[in-house]
Amino acid sequence: MGFEPTTVGLEVRRSIQTELRAPIEWSTNGVQSRLGSTRRTAHLSLPINYRRGMRVYGTVGLAGSGKGELAAVARKEGIPVVTMGDVIRQACRDRGLDPTEDHGTVAKILRDEDGPAAVAERSLPMVRDAVDGGADIVVVDGLRSMVELEVFADAFGEAFEVVSVEAPFGLRAERLSDRRRDASDGNLEALRARDERELEFGMGEVMEAADYRIENTDSLESFRERVHELLLDTPDVDSIQ
Repeated sequence: MGFEPTTVGLEVRRSIQTELRAPIEWSTNGVQSRLGSTRRTAHLSLPINYRRGMRVYGTVGLAGSGKGELAAVARKEGIPVVTMGDVIRQACRDRGLDPTEDHGTVAKILRDEDGPAAVAERSLPMVRDAVDGGADIVVVDGLRSMVELEVFADAFGEAFEVVSVEAPFGLRAERLSDRRRDASDGNLEALRARDERELEFGMGEVMEAADYRIENTDSLESFRERVHELLLDTPDVDSIQ
């Protein structure tokens, strides 16, 4: 297996099912636990309508970890991808600002104006449209806080799972320097500051609460194979006995 499942999502589902008085037995055979992981809160409700086997994957990861490449693999396989960062970039344009320079500022403004779930709530209709359009798998690219995680978990219940894409700082810095999507991509101090900002905002908690973790430290082809395995070869939750 090219990715590492965690027990966190399973434990949360147990809590959800207990609260709904509809217990389900979950197997953790072969699943490695993360000690000290932050548990998702268990007040979430199951959606009224979703298809058996349907999956909504939310991705989380620090800059340069490989979230964008995961999204690219999904798109190549015909899987709809909703990128939360695109919501912020569009808000920048709507305000006459440059997304490459004002992305972080506008993201803060949106959350100050409409609450910490603002970006997730603006993304949710696009995910619903994809599901209503018949997609069995949808990827939500770019979770940054537990509040955002819970927006999608509340909407899709057991069908929503989190994938943490991880890589060490030096490797991520090298990738960003090669990418140069904006002026700060080649600046190590800017990357450290960005990491600190993202982790303080709550990204670290989401990474700890992930259902799956992909270590993106090998070749690009190896990473793509792991993503493909996760998105297309993972058994349905309903089949876990």
